Amino acid sequence: MNVIINQTRHTLPEGATLADAIELLQARAPFAAAVNLQFVPHTRYSQTRLQRDDRIDIIAPVTGG
Repeated sequence: MNVIINQTRHTLPEGATLADAIELLQARAPFAAAVNLQFVPHTRYSQTRLQRDDRIDIIAPVTGG
């Protein structure tokens, strides 16, 4: 199944979850994740099933001033 993660198309197996997408990118905490512009609590990453053409954003905080 094709999804878009941080504006790049990726292929994940059917039934993949947001946790699978995060693992694919090897994202390291801290970060926030959203599916189709809806932020998902980190406690729900492994329960959030993805659908074909979902848009996933994994966002790291920016520090500095």
